[in-house]
Amino acid sequence: MKQAGKVALGGVLGALSLTFMLLTFFSVGTYALPAIAGAVLIPYVIEISPRSAWMVYASVAILSLFISPDLEAKVLFLSFFGYYPIIKAQLERIKKRPLEWVFKLALFNVAIVLSYYLMLNVFGLSIESFTLFGFNIVYIMLFVGNLIFVLYDLALTNLVLMYMRVLHKRVARVFHLNK
Repeated sequence: MKQAGKVALGGVLGALSLTFMLLTFFSVGTYALPAIAGAVLIPYVIEISPRSAWMVYASVAILSLFISPDLEAKVLFLSFFGYYPIIKAQLERIKKRPLEWVFKLALFNVAIVLSYYLMLNVFGLSIESFTLFGFNIVYIMLFVGNLIFVLYDLALTNLVLMYMRVLHKRVARVFHLNK
């Protein structure tokens, strides 16, 4: 593999990921856009390596801290969605599927609980943002979040399969990544 191709691919995917983080000024994208921004890093994990993908994630995470407008989106990208596609590849090496899902769900729940703890206690987000008609809906949101996470994980798997079928050879050729 040529070093210039690796750097170019990382730059292009990092810029695209950061673009999705910038789009979080639309409030409807608070949860979806960090997930998409993380998924953009999948080609780098496949073409280069998970270890190198951490550098692209770190670059996007640091830049999004400064220029992404939505606090929740920043925290969600930093605490889970930005690095999950990198870790997903490693978690799926576990031979027993139930154990793999235990680790995935545990990682998701710890990351989400910690991120909301940070938002409430460090960044000063109001607890009223988690109430609906006077009821605290944190547990409902966590339950629904787990269901959506399972769908997100399955969607990422299908995205990887589609990438391998459709774009893998083209990306390798354009960025001179012949292995």
